Amino acid sequence: MNFNNFFLRSFRILLFPFALLYGIVLKVRNYLYDREVLKSTQFNLPIISVGNLSVGGTGKSPMVDYLAGMLKSQYKLGTISRGYKRRTKGYLLAGNETTAVEIGDEPMQFHLRHPEIAVAVGEERIVAVPQLLYDRPETQVIILDDAFQHRAITPGFNILLTDCNNLYTRDFYLPTGDLRDNISSARRADIIIVTKCDPALTENQRDEMIKEIDPLPGQHLFFSSISYGRLYHIIHQSPRELMKDVEVLLVCGIANPAPLTAYIEENTSSYDAMFFSDHHIFSYDDLNEIRKRFDSIELQDKLIVTTEKDAVRLVKYRQELRDLPFYVLPISVKFLFNAEHEFRLLISNFIKNFGK
Repeated sequence: MNFNNFFLRSFRILLFPFALLYGIVLKVRNYLYDREVLKSTQFNLPIISVGNLSVGGTGKSPMVDYLAGMLKSQYKLGTISRGYKRRTKGYLLAGNETTAVEIGDEPMQFHLRHPEIAVAVGEERIVAVPQLLYDRPETQVIILDDAFQHRAITPGFNILLTDCNNLYTRDFYLPTGDLRDNISSARRADIIIVTKCDPALTENQRDEMIKEIDPLPGQHLFFSSISYGRLYHIIHQSPRELMKDVEVLLVCGIANPAPLTAYIEENTSSYDAMFFSDHHIFSYDDLNEIRKRFDSIELQDKLIVTTEKDAVRLVKYRQELRDLPFYVLPISVKFLFNAEHEFRLLISNFIKNFGK
């Protein structure tokens, strides 16, 4: 369970009875779906679900981004996300004038990076899928973002993610822990990926986690780490390296900034950080505070660094950011133990053999 400090831990433990009740409700719900009392719909095209059993960041967006990059040259591709913290409701398909305020930061990130694919949002995936197919009838494959626990749809292929530092096997139900689904639901996964691993993860450490997760026969277990790319300017895209003699002001509103801060600390002389809530909508006041904090840094060679997810919510201040050394740090998924080929083969075979 992820407890940030003593006071939060104490408070969450006091909520243990509510967590038990929540767990019972989940068990009943899943039982009804398993017995087909509650109906789940299947669609006549390959649908890949990416999700987790817990709240918080397990790396769903980088995985969806990875799949999009892998598949978009071969198939007409669509993604459907909830669009968390957007200021619209219902189904919406991204277009040329779409903003992060309308569809949410992560879908906007997909839309900007992969403009050739259909990016849609909708709270009810069961409604969004047919609407996307109506709008883009040429669509051949759909990726459902953060949909593992949404059982109104039965995807053809389930990818379950779990954070290396907070495996679902060690967790408990909300609000005492972070679980939003039963641990037993992991049996529905075709692939389980342990994310955010140390790139130097040893075979012994891997084997211990395999033993703990205990995948079912036929389930495939992978391990991945975060790979950080080259910085690029938030407005004019010019690249630059992150150097040891640079001081960084880190600005981010993501669920789990620990891996990012560890990377910044390791690759710079010193850094300061401004943390915002996950999916935070940046205001002019926030921008002024960022500028004030940046100006207070005495070192001559200094940068502001943010994530791609935050950048799509900051880029609306185009004029204000143009002349600031405000850079974006991209991330990608890196499979450990030379397992990337096996992963890609499993995805390709699912799509090629769908319906046969």
